[in-house]
Amino acid sequence: MRSHICNIICITSLLLQHSVSAFSIVTSQRALRTKTSSLRSEPAEQEPNVSLESEALPVNPSVSGALAREAAREEESSSKPTEAAAPTIVQGNSLRTWSFPSEDVQRVQFLIRTQGRPLHSNVVVWQGPDNAPQKIGIYSEDGIVRPFCCIAETPHGQNAVAVYNTASLEFPLLASVDAIDANTPLDTNLRDKLGRTIQGGALHTYPFLPNVQSVAVFLRTNGRPLEARIELLQGPNNNKQVMEIESENGRERPFYVVIASPGVGNVIRVLNTAPMEYPMTAIVEPYEMDLD
Repeated sequence: MRSHICNIICITSLLLQHSVSAFSIVTSQRALRTKTSSLRSEPAEQEPNVSLESEALPVNPSVSGALAREAAREEESSSKPTEAAAPTIVQGNSLRTWSFPSEDVQRVQFLIRTQGRPLHSNVVVWQGPDNAPQKIGIYSEDGIVRPFCCIAETPHGQNAVAVYNTASLEFPLLASVDAIDANTPLDTNLRDKLGRTIQGGALHTYPFLPNVQSVAVFLRTNGRPLEARIELLQGPNNNKQVMEIESENGRERPFYVVIASPGVGNVIRVLNTAPMEYPMTAIVEPYEMDLD
């Protein structure tokens, strides 16, 4: 009799377990159908249509030209509230990226500055995942007196720019990255077209008069990698601004920067940090002068 009762209890428990599992399967199937129908009913989000007409801005590699572009951006953003106004605030130990997927964007201009505090930043130009053809390390003693104003080539499309603020949280920076016209060569405004050849491991210094307000520096190679260090000195071993450049191809991606040089006793020192087998050509000349 006891064995018969035990058998009945076992059969009953098995039936209950089967009922619970069947109920859970039906419930999950109903939930999946409801989720699928809701996904079908929701419209897909469309990517914003970005126009490149406003990005084809004229070339003016000076700091004043970059500031004029920022003012144009702010006026355009005031008429279009959905667009963010330049410049962008990058807090300490953070980064900001700008994407240029179109092949029409062949050249961009950077303007990175602070509100009078030191500037520590790294700029990386990306072209696809894990491919950084150009890197720039930046230091400035005063980011408002000596901002970083540079032009970089972005050939072959699918380029992105990342600006890292490597300073601490107390030192934010302002960054602007604009697409500019690429129809004219970078060295169009330079008087010296040949420049000076600096062998690997060598350096050359360029002193300037007190009336020189800014200096243009243009570095290129014949297609080999470009590795250089540019220093603005004011006095013996007194670095006011330092830039370290790495480019995988100095012909496709040369380096062009305009350095503000207020005061007296300014000297530009250009060092080729590449091996002896990789010489480079440097053009360093006054860009803005005070004629008074």
